[in-house]
Amino acid sequence: MLEWAYDGVNRSIPRNVGPECAEYLSPKYKLFETLVVSVLTIYLLVKGYQTIKLPNNVKYVNQDRTGKKVLLIFMSIVLGIEIGFKFTSRTVVYILNPCHITTAIQLYLLAAKPSSLVTALFRIQLNFMNGPVLAYMFPETESRKIFADKAMYYLQHGLMVVIPYYLIRIGGVYSVEPLSDPSWCILAYGLNLAYHWWVLQLAALPIQVNLSHILCPAVLDPFEGQFYRLGAVLHEGFLCPLLAKLFCITSDFLLTKFPPTRVKSSINDTIEHYFPHNESDKSDNEREGRSKNSCIHSD
Repeated sequence: MLEWAYDGVNRSIPRNVGPECAEYLSPKYKLFETLVVSVLTIYLLVKGYQTIKLPNNVKYVNQDRTGKKVLLIFMSIVLGIEIGFKFTSRTVVYILNPCHITTAIQLYLLAAKPSSLVTALFRIQLNFMNGPVLAYMFPETESRKIFADKAMYYLQHGLMVVIPYYLIRIGGVYSVEPLSDPSWCILAYGLNLAYHWWVLQLAALPIQVNLSHILCPAVLDPFEGQFYRLGAVLHEGFLCPLLAKLFCITSDFLLTKFPPTRVKSSINDTIEHYFPHNESDKSDNEREGRSKNSCIHSD
């Protein structure tokens, strides 16, 4: 019935699709493993939700900036082309891959009006930076037969890093928690596990397509073997928060300390958008600089 969504998946690529991959782990072991990870997932979700803190005093300023519109349009075009290629190649099932979900969240962040939900989603998606990093370190483009399709792969994953950096630069609702606060990392990793084990696995099993390597390990996976998925739970549980915190540290250095890119005094300060009424105001604004900083929250 849904063959149009996955019958174009390249079967010549090892461990990409088929019964050999689907049967890599026995059904009983997969069920046992899923139950164990589900307990961990529920714990992380509950623990993270109970400990997260949103900013108390957010200053909502005019952030209808040209840069946001450009990134929104550009990423929408890239994602649209990606989806178009998947429909024409009959591999629509790959839309479920985590990086596409993260891209959709980032598009929402670029388009949505300021709110506490925007802040929460912004902090959560920072913990999904393992997606673009792993995509560049271990590119999987064998099934992309034309140059434009491969180009979209690299463009999309590159923009996934550019967009959160730009939003941190703006500030306002796009704020980050203190470096010592692990609560958002815990909640985000719980959501990450839930999506992989409860959504991707259920979607991959009946069609035998190895979505995000949930059915069998990649050929070069160093954790190959019966416990490769538990190995992934451990190493991604370390990598996801590490990359999120490194991203915040790097952004803080570039935006507040590095002279060529410094625009504010604190990472959570807000860059306001000015609309000069005349040339005199415009000149004044240019002399004052592109930003005026104001503290936006206290966690």
